Amino acid sequence: MGTFIIWLLVAAALVLGIVVIGALAFASFYRKVPQGYALVVSGAKKVDVTFTGQMVLPVIHKAETMDISVKTIEIDRRQTEGLICQDNIRADIKVNFFVRVNKAKEDVIKVAQAIGCDRASNIGTLEELFAAKFSEALKTVGKQMDFISLYTERANFRDRIIEVIGTDLNGYSLEDVAIDFLEQTPLTALDSNNILDAQGIRKITELTAIEHVATNNARNDERKQITAKNVETKEAVLELERQQADAEARQQREVQTVMAREEATTAAVRAEERLRSEMAGLEVDQKLGIEKENLEREVAVAAKNRERVLAVEVERVRKAAELEDMSRKVETLAAEKALEEEMAGIADLRRSRVAVEKTVAVQEEEIASLRVVEEANRQKDAAVILAEGEAQASLVKDIKAAEAAEAAAEFRAGEQIRMAKAELESSQLEAQAKIRMAEGVQAESAAAGLADVEVLEAQAAANEKLGLAQVNVDLARAGAVRELGEAEASTLRDSGMAEAEITEAKLKGEAKGLTDKAAAMRELEGVGQEHEEFVRRLEADTKVRLAEVDATVGVATAQADAMKAGLEAANIDIVGGSDMFVDKLVGAISTGKSIDGLTEKSDTISNILAPYQNGDEDLVAKLSEAIAGLGADGIRDLSVADLINQLKK
Repeated sequence: MGTFIIWLLVAAALVLGIVVIGALAFASFYRKVPQGYALVVSGAKKVDVTFTGQMVLPVIHKAETMDISVKTIEIDRRQTEGLICQDNIRADIKVNFFVRVNKAKEDVIKVAQAIGCDRASNIGTLEELFAAKFSEALKTVGKQMDFISLYTERANFRDRIIEVIGTDLNGYSLEDVAIDFLEQTPLTALDSNNILDAQGIRKITELTAIEHVATNNARNDERKQITAKNVETKEAVLELERQQADAEARQQREVQTVMAREEATTAAVRAEERLRSEMAGLEVDQKLGIEKENLEREVAVAAKNRERVLAVEVERVRKAAELEDMSRKVETLAAEKALEEEMAGIADLRRSRVAVEKTVAVQEEEIASLRVVEEANRQKDAAVILAEGEAQASLVKDIKAAEAAEAAAEFRAGEQIRMAKAELESSQLEAQAKIRMAEGVQAESAAAGLADVEVLEAQAAANEKLGLAQVNVDLARAGAVRELGEAEASTLRDSGMAEAEITEAKLKGEAKGLTDKAAAMRELEGVGQEHEEFVRRLEADTKVRLAEVDATVGVATAQADAMKAGLEAANIDIVGGSDMFVDKLVGAISTGKSIDGLTEKSDTISNILAPYQNGDEDLVAKLSEAIAGLGADGIRDLSVADLINQLKK
């Protein structure tokens, strides 16, 4: 058993050794072939070709390697060796031919047998074998094509070369042909004595001349087109620059316009705010002034009312005391008189007393009525002034302030007139009291002798008639003079009205000019100019109203001063108790003032009245002479102008 195992192991070792030796021998004698090569094995009987690998036994086989990869054969013909084309133009050309041993056992064996494996892929050998053939093919195909066709039909040129050469080259194969360089041979390299080169030179000269002319034309056209394009571009650039400048100027103008508009708006707002502030201040000052004026006026009116009431009360008490004293005296005289004749006097005295008491009662009632009327007028005037002040405050402040001043001036003038009337009434009452006292004295003296009284009454009646006649004459004279004064005053008034209309037209013209200016400025600058127009119109209206108010106040003040001066300096004897006395007195004063003003200001009237004022002539006699023989109708139709003409004679 052990021996068997040993023999088995020995056999296995021998087998393993044989296998190893065989593997080593196979590895040593097997030759692999790389890509692009072919292995040519020459045996005892035949030649074998493999492209992958084969066992090569020593002594029995001979193995050779052949390069079957693609090789490049370069054909370069230049200058005098250049290719002659069909049009006899010589061309410098370089062509690459790609050649390889055909990958077939027969072709490999053919090449190996003809050339040898070592020389089969040598570049020098290949050029020796194929350079002449390839050059001849180039000449053949090149002579069949024009020079221009070589450029334009390179693929055809290549195909025709391959067609002329063929693909089978005794075991070799032409894989491809590539034209690497193709250019016309320079004229300097051509031989002018060669007929083909001479024809080529002529052809080249003709073609180049044509091309030079075309080139020159093209260059000129190019220059013209470039110049035109430059001009067009310059014009476009200038136009764009102009548009840019216009846009920038327009933008700058718009920016300036917006800035100016904003500045104008800001200035207008500032002016409006300043005006509002000033108007508020003026309104406050106006209200304070009105309140102060109202307070002072109320205080003055109250003081005047108190003084007037006190004066009336004192006068009433004094008159009552005098009447009471006079009554006691009359009663004492009546008690002492016992005669029947005196009874009639006493009866008359009683009737007189009743009349006096009745008159006193009537005067007291008139005083009370006057007080009530004055109080009502004062309250009414105060209410009217207050209402006007409230209404005026809601309107344009300056104009209404002027109206308030005018109303205040009118009220003051009215107060002065009413005070003058009250003083006149007081004087009238005092005169009536004196008359009553005189009647009482007359009653006292009645006991002494009624006949004397009747004589005096008759004399007084005569004197009264004489005075009335004189008054009528004076009134007639005053009427004539008044007509003259009215005529002169009408002339002066017309002149004054004309001046006033001229002034008003001037002011209206200025106001219209300001309005037109404001309208133009409003069209240019908008809202800010409306404010200036309003301010200027307000100033113009204010000046006009203030001038009117000043004129009214001046007239009222002058009238009040004139009345006051006239009443203070007047020595008036009042007869009777008519209520029209004050109106007549005021009318007479006004007439006298008118006559004085007419006399002073009219040269014509002054010249006419000068002889009568100096005492050289008698106005009454002159008037009597002027109206003598006219009759009632003639006097009625007598005009002032005719009367003046009569007085001038």
